[in-house]
Amino acid sequence: MTKPKNVLFIMFDQLRWDYLSCAGHPHLHTPNIDALAAEGVRFSRTYVQSPICGSSRMSFYTGRYVHSHGATWNRVPLKVGERTMGDHLRDAGMDCWLVGKTHMKADDEGMERLGIPRDTVIGARVEQCGFDVWERDDGMRPEGPDGFYDPKGAETYNTYLRDKGYDSANPWHDYANSGRNKDDPEEMASGWFLKNSRKAAVVENDDSETPYMTSRAIEFMAQADDTPWCLHLSYIKPHWPYIAPAPYNDVYGPEHVIPVVRDPREQQEAHPVYKAFMEGRVGKAFSRNEVREAVIPAYMGLIKQCDDQMGRLFQWLKDNGRWDDTLIVVTSDHGDYLGDHWMGEKDLFHEPSVKVPLIIRDPSKAADGTRGTVCDELVEAIDLAPTFLDYAGGEAKPHILEGRSLKPWLHGETPDWRDFAISEYDYSQKAEASMLAATPSQARLFMVADANWKFMHAEGLRCQLFDLQNDPDELVDLWDSPDHCDIIKLMYDRLANWAIRQSQRTTKSDAEILAKGSGSGGLGVVLGVYDETEIALPVTQFYRGKPRPGPSQ
Repeated sequence: MTKPKNVLFIMFDQLRWDYLSCAGHPHLHTPNIDALAAEGVRFSRTYVQSPICGSSRMSFYTGRYVHSHGATWNRVPLKVGERTMGDHLRDAGMDCWLVGKTHMKADDEGMERLGIPRDTVIGARVEQCGFDVWERDDGMRPEGPDGFYDPKGAETYNTYLRDKGYDSANPWHDYANSGRNKDDPEEMASGWFLKNSRKAAVVENDDSETPYMTSRAIEFMAQADDTPWCLHLSYIKPHWPYIAPAPYNDVYGPEHVIPVVRDPREQQEAHPVYKAFMEGRVGKAFSRNEVREAVIPAYMGLIKQCDDQMGRLFQWLKDNGRWDDTLIVVTSDHGDYLGDHWMGEKDLFHEPSVKVPLIIRDPSKAADGTRGTVCDELVEAIDLAPTFLDYAGGEAKPHILEGRSLKPWLHGETPDWRDFAISEYDYSQKAEASMLAATPSQARLFMVADANWKFMHAEGLRCQLFDLQNDPDELVDLWDSPDHCDIIKLMYDRLANWAIRQSQRTTKSDAEILAKGSGSGGLGVVLGVYDETEIALPVTQFYRGKPRPGPSQ
């Protein structure tokens, strides 16, 4: 093939970069994802633009930094008018569909103000992050005294479960994300309680969330016509609740939990923001060995299930003629601390949180020379949107898409590339901001990382610096080292240069501006001219002589 016809964009939620056997995990075996890496390129230094679901995904989908698109945290709307990969790909003749999660919050006020009806094709796309929706399922239907976290979360999946006989008010929770207590089989053992992580979810494996989403993706591809498509298959797992159906709940045990990466010095000399997160409920929980030994085997089991579903999906592609005409991408929206650095969840900038797996298989002959290789260049999540546009044959749009196409790396070329990567985090809606008495405008963090160093700027607070070559586990903060003042200055200079880049002029490209030039006066503007001899006579032809007759009545 000269180029793939379709794009299968697979995203797992909260999958750490190093929890794959092809990335070196000693116990977790992921043969199907490994096989994809053996036929493609594994990008070993891929950073998300924000280590939290919503804002990270908005950067994936828009190809723009959080600083540019403005959706800085979960449930912060992506403003109306922000173009997404669906918009760009349709311009190039490729459809763009969704199966699974986006975590996108629609700009309801903006849609209302502009009179955009939701029951139109355009309105639906604006509301759904630019995708045509085969099935959206953000995988979150928790319920508390104040109601549902997401009133529409897992609605279709809940209907599916009830049709399969899992009858309750909320099958997503009661069956798919809960086990049962041995002493009372009727009583739930909720996946929200970490002590239950090793229990088997009540739901049968085939009816659990990951196989369900795989089936929905296959249904989409089976009915697709000859129009090129990009399918965003966005899985919910291995994101919490950490509970897996049998047999995956019992594949791994505490003996498979790799040693935790942390040091008492991190607590003793903690940066104020990191200290606040360490001392939060999640940080304290994952600092306990009993929690790690309960959660991590379940997390690994969920990943094993994900890999088995990749085997099922890839086999369908091969059996149905799609394997050799489809660009396949596997990645994640962020990682998971799992107790490293005395923390759980994501949110901050250590490698387990901000770095993600990225594997791309290009079936075309042009990619034969890179199969099975590892690319160590600095890649950002925003690079995928321009990559897909490049493969779709669309015109590059660097005035909108701030990432860079990865196609040259896949084809064995060496393009001019970035020297550093950026990530951002707005923690203003977290309890930690209140602990620090930080206002919403202060509760901001920025990361600058290159091949050797990782730097973090915290608004109103001191910075951080880690030597990634000599301290790859990021245990020693060099912020006050007199020997590293020049490195800190370099990182601040990079952050400043990045902050003043041209990022908001998205309606006119540099090429359009250059094509227009400085203006010849052909449109009648002749500023600074004393008399007609100072400028080409044709330019002033309407400003000399007698007035021309007006139009006939």
